[in-house]
This record gives sequence, C-alpha cells and structure tokens, in this order.
Amino acid sequence: MPARPSASAEARRVSLASAIGTTIEWYDFFIYGTAAATVFGPQFFPQVSELAGTLASFATFGIGFIARPLGGVVMGHYGDRLGRKFMLVWSLLLMGGATLAIGLLPTYAQIGVWAPVLLVLLRFVQGFALGGEWGGAVLMSVEHAPEGRRGVFGSVVALGLPAGIVLSNLVFLIASTAVAAEDFAAWAWRVPFVASAVLVGVGLWVRLGISESPVFALTLQAHAARRMPILDVVRVDARTVLLAAGTYLSISSLGYVVLVYFVTYATRRLGLSLPVTLTIIIVGAIVATPSIVFFAHWSDRVGRRRMMQWGLGALALWSLVFFPLADTGSVPLVFLSVAGMLFIQGAYLGPQPAVFSELFPTAVRYSGVSLSLTLATVFGGAIAPIVATYLFGLTGTSSLVTVYITAVSVVSWLCSLGLPETFRDSLVHREAAPWTQGRQAPPR
Repeated sequence: MPARPSASAEARRVSLASAIGTTIEWYDFFIYGTAAATVFGPQFFPQVSELAGTLASFATFGIGFIARPLGGVVMGHYGDRLGRKFMLVWSLLLMGGATLAIGLLPTYAQIGVWAPVLLVLLRFVQGFALGGEWGGAVLMSVEHAPEGRRGVFGSVVALGLPAGIVLSNLVFLIASTAVAAEDFAAWAWRVPFVASAVLVGVGLWVRLGISESPVFALTLQAHAARRMPILDVVRVDARTVLLAAGTYLSISSLGYVVLVYFVTYATRRLGLSLPVTLTIIIVGAIVATPSIVFFAHWSDRVGRRRMMQWGLGALALWSLVFFPLADTGSVPLVFLSVAGMLFIQGAYLGPQPAVFSELFPTAVRYSGVSLSLTLATVFGGAIAPIVATYLFGLTGTSSLVTVYITAVSVVSWLCSLGLPETFRDSLVHREAAPWTQGRQAPPR
C-alpha cells in the first residue's frame, strides 16, 4: 500500500487543486464579461442603439452578480453541513454547463427575444455557481494549511483570479486575431465558451482526487454542524459580514471597471484596438500576479489587517490617477495605469482568503465567507460597469468615473479599520469555541 502523503504535501496538493478549479471558474466568468464588452450588444440586442446595447449587455453581465448571493447562501449552507469538497464539484459542473450553453446559444437574429432571455438565464446559473466557488476553494486551502502559513496557502487560490484573467483574455485575443473581424463577430467569439468544456473536465478530475477539510471533519466528529448556518452567521456575526464585505467593495468595483468597462472604454474612447487592449490587460495581470503571494507571505509575519489597510489606502490614491493616465492614449501609460491598479490590489487579495476564513468559526465559515464576498460583488462589481458607462455618458469625460472609484476605495479602507487582527488565531481553536467570547451559541 502506498504511503499516505504528509499533511504538508496534502496541503500543497489541495491548494493547487483549488487554484486550478478557481482559475477555470474565473475563466468562464470573465469570458462573458469580455464578450459583453465586445459582441453581445449587436448579437443579442441589435434592436437598440450602440450605447443602449452596451448597457443592456453589461446589465446581463450584472445578472451573474445578483445570482451570486443566492449561490453563496445555498452552497454555503450545504458546505457547512455536508462538506467543502462536495459543493466545489457541483459549482464547477454548473459553471461549465452554463458556459458551454452560452457558446452554443442562437442569436437574436435566429430565435428573436428568446436569445437574450436564455442569455440572462445562463448568466444567472454562472453567477449562482461562482457564488459558492470562492468560499469553498479558499476554505479547502486555508483549513488544510499548516499553522503560520495560512496566508501563503490561501493566496495560491487567489492566484486563480489573475490566472483566469490571463487565460480568458488570451483566448479572446487569439480568437479575435486569427480570423477577420466579421467572422469573430459572427462565430469565433463562441470558441472560448465551447473550449471551456475541456477545462472543466480537467478541473473535475483534479478536484475529485483531494480530501475533505480536516478542520471541517472535526466539526462533524463533534456533532457541531449547524442546522441553519446562514441564519446563525447573520444573527451572531452580521457586523463582521458587513465589514468584510465592505473591505472587498473596492476590489470588486475597480476589478470589473478595469477588466470589463475598460475594454469598451479603451477601444471606443481611446482608439486602441481590441488586441492591444487585451494584451495590456494580460501583461498587466501577469506583472501583478507575484504581488498576491508576496503580500500574503508578509501577512503571515506582520499581520493581515495591516497589509490590507496599506493596500486599500494605496488603491484609493491610485484611483485618482488611473483614468488620467489612461486618457493620455499613450500605450505605455495605459499599461502603467492597468498594471499599477492590479499590482496594488494584490496587497488585499493575497491576505484576503486567510482573513475571511479566520473571521468566522468553522461551523458557519463557508456561509460567512460566501455571504461577505457575494454582498460586496452585488454592490460593487455587478453595477460598476453600468455606473461607469452612465457617469461617462453624463459628461463625456472620465472625471465622474474617477470620483466614483475613489469613493468606493475610501469606503473599503474605512471598513478595514473595523476588522480585528486574526493572523495568530488558530482555526482549530475557533472550532473548539466556535462563537467568539461573550456571545451565546444559538440552539441547534
């Protein structure tokens, strides 16, 4: 019989498996955003003006965020009752199926109003799946991690975000340059969606081979699983949920301004070609990726709240110069604005998986983590491209958009001041005493 892998080796394997699955889920989610910015308007909303079509396609993009809290609640509930691994497999299946269906979906010219209706429905399924993905992947990695290294192990899952950005934009870049523009608009945009079926198969194979979280196993052994974990976390830890969501508000908003709205802005307002715009985002994400692990490593040494506060403060300052740099139209300065924004976000994204995991006791952790993240995405990323498009339309300049992204950055920084420092807390200890000091455990 082969030797059982050590705890450290198993932790590395689980982190890698979680990161691979999360990369695939973000890939699926982001290719929709790129398509919404480039082709969905004329393909699914041809009966309206160009601006109205762009707004409509961004609105369908936002539907995915509206579905995310529901996915977070449902998958968080069952993840806290049945296990993290079980829900991760289901989230990948749902996301992959919906993405493949979008790639095969007839357009408005073929089936009329049913095209946008089905597009909205499939986007809803995508959002539902992603709502439960991040929390489960993070918990699998952090709850397997050795003491004192939760930041680094959690950041491996966070790498799935820039990896998904790079992969989705790279596939779209290849598809848009390999064929003529009219062929890309007619059929080649479907290739990234259909190709995701192969990636999902790989992700499922990897995830089915990992073990359940040992910290969650202790909860089951102690018969400490809650009957309604989502209600318990709202009743006991509502303030923590809101503060955690508030810290992520700017990351979600600015992330989708850069990755979705900026694609339209750069190609239609700055006059950059789609391949140049996608290349800027791809290279910017690659350059910024090491910052996630770097800042996560330091959060294991000097504290997570400190790293997040520094990152969010720097993000507020960079928000003031992001659009002024881009508005020069100079490709190097546009790249600097994008790469700088993504690099600074690494100071938050690196420590975030460990921070969110450490804020909640094991019995309600999946629910608390998922709810915090999805609330922020509803009021952040879901509306950011729409708000940015509307604000630009009011003045014809980026000035109001700059005010908007700076304001949400300041809100997130203020919320980070209210979070406790958690990097020295033991997850197992939180399981032994799952409700923080001075709180009465609700009846089972």
